[in-house]
Amino acid sequence: MKTRRDVFQAIADPTRRAIIALIALQAMTPNAIAENFNTTRQAISNHLRILTECELIKQEQRGREIYYQLEIDKMKEIDNWLEQFRKIWETRFSQLDDLLGTIKNK
Repeated sequence: MKTRRDVFQAIADPTRRAIIALIALQAMTPNAIAENFNTTRQAISNHLRILTECELIKQEQRGREIYYQLEIDKMKEIDNWLEQFRKIWETRFSQLDDLLGTIKNK
């Protein structure tokens, strides 16, 4: 049985984050992606497979070439998950700011 990959494990790897950043602007072939890294083509293929399994990227056949592109909806899911923490941090920073203002005015 194949275990479902976790999207957060996928983006924990710096090479996979770099691949996401690369294809965020435009779809690219595996070879074009691999040219940006000092690693084997096989290693890049493995990263692409993991990102595809997590649905962070998708493949599109164009003639004989396969292009990888970012799956925006999946990235939005990550952003939505992070948003809850963003609100907590903003509240805490605001409270800290108020506290520092009170201390400064004493």
